[in-house]
Amino acid sequence: MSDYDRNYAARGFGAAQSAAIDAGLRAYMLRVYNYMAAGVALTGVVAWFTYMNAAVTDASGKLIGLTPFGQTIYGGAGMIVLFLGTLGIVFFMSFRINRLSVSTASLLFLVYAALLGVMLSSVFLTYTHGSIARTFFVSAASFGALSLYGYTTQRDLSPVGSFLVMGLFGLILAMVVNIFLKSTGLDFAISAIGVLIFAGLTAWDTQRIKEMYSSNDDGTVAGRKAVMGALTLYLDFINLFMFLLRFMGDRR
Repeated sequence: MSDYDRNYAARGFGAAQSAAIDAGLRAYMLRVYNYMAAGVALTGVVAWFTYMNAAVTDASGKLIGLTPFGQTIYGGAGMIVLFLGTLGIVFFMSFRINRLSVSTASLLFLVYAALLGVMLSSVFLTYTHGSIARTFFVSAASFGALSLYGYTTQRDLSPVGSFLVMGLFGLILAMVVNIFLKSTGLDFAISAIGVLIFAGLTAWDTQRIKEMYSSNDDGTVAGRKAVMGALTLYLDFINLFMFLLRFMGDRR
C-alpha cells in the first residue's frame, strides 16, 4: 500500500510539473510573438511616416518627386548608412546578447525595427498601397500557419533547416550576381526560391525557439532568449513579405 501511495504521488508530481512547464512554455512563446509583433508594427508605422515625409504627390496621389529628406534617405549614401547601421545592430545583439540586460536588448531590437522601417519605406514608392496591404495580410496568414506548424509538429526539422540555411547563402549570392546581370528570369527564380526558403525557415526557427525554452532559466535568461527569438521570427516575416511582394505587388 505504501508503494502504491508513493507511485501515485510521483505520478501526480510529474503531471503537475509537466503542466507548469507547458504553462511556462506558452508564456515564453507568447512573449516572443509579442516582441515580434511590436517590431513589425513599429517597422510599418515608421515606413509609412518616412514615405509621407519623403515623397511629393499630386492631388490624385500620384508620385511626382521627392523632398530633400527623401533624396537624402533614398540616395546611395543614405541607404548604405542605414544598411550598415541595421547590420551592425544585428551582429552586436548576436554576439553580446549574454551580456545585455533584457531592457537593453529589447530597446536595440526596437531601434533595429525602426531603422529597417526607414529602409523599407521605399516600397511605397514602387508598389501601390493596396497591393502592399494585400501582400501584408497574405504574409501574416502564411507566417501564422507556418509558425504554428513549427510549434506543433513532432518531426525534427533540423535537417531541413540546415538545407535551408545553405540555400539562403546561395540565394544571397544569386541576388548579388543579378545586380550586374539584371536578368528577369533569374529575378523571378530568386523571388520564388526566396518565398520557399523563408517559409521553411519560419517553421524551423519556431521549433528552435521552442526548444530553447528551459523551465530552469531565470527571468533574465528567458528574456534574452525571447528577444533573440523575436528578432529571428521578425526577420523571417519581413523577408517572406518582401519576396511575396515581388510576386503580388502592383507597381506604380
